[in-house]
Amino acid sequence: MTSGDPAVTGTLCTWLSAHGSSCAETFGFVTGVANVWLVTRQSMWSWPLGVLNAVFYMIVFARTGLYSDTGLQVVYFLLSLYGWWHWTRGGAPHAPVVVTRTPASLAVVLGAIVLGTWVLLATITSRIPGAALPWLDAILVAISLVAQWMMTRKLLENWLLWIAVDVAYIGLFVNRGLPLTALLYAVFLGLAALGYVQWRKTLVPVAAG
Repeated sequence: MTSGDPAVTGTLCTWLSAHGSSCAETFGFVTGVANVWLVTRQSMWSWPLGVLNAVFYMIVFARTGLYSDTGLQVVYFLLSLYGWWHWTRGGAPHAPVVVTRTPASLAVVLGAIVLGTWVLLATITSRIPGAALPWLDAILVAISLVAQWMMTRKLLENWLLWIAVDVAYIGLFVNRGLPLTALLYAVFLGLAALGYVQWRKTLVPVAAG
């Protein structure tokens, strides 16, 4: 039997399930680490891995009642496709995008988007049977959406949002019985700190006015 044999795959998935994980969570872990590490390197190849990671975690979160996070993966899927294009063609004129800081005016708008998205998602998901910690789940999703969009635009402060979100997600995933995903977000936490340091080295100041 080869590693691609359905029987081998089935046995692996059965073993993972018996030990508190799943094939989807495992593949999500691997693609997630590779994805974020490549983002810290500003590699365009992070985005196709982001697409795969979103698919795996749609399955994981739907199974565990984290419905806001399930919807978040759909948005991640779309933003990964957009980020793939924008990093290579979104600069002017049609040049790679460079790292810049987030303007104060934009930060205010993004803060309002986080607040509105949080209340809307929490109100909707809290009414769904089986929803787990809908208000906490929703605020983390709202911040993650904004951070992911900021990443596609190469705004330096996206990493600061990810650091805050990753700390909270570690506790959430431990609570929901997803130890491998909690470990993944601990790795993400370290990579977010690394990403901030690496991106800051290539920061391009924006001229005033």
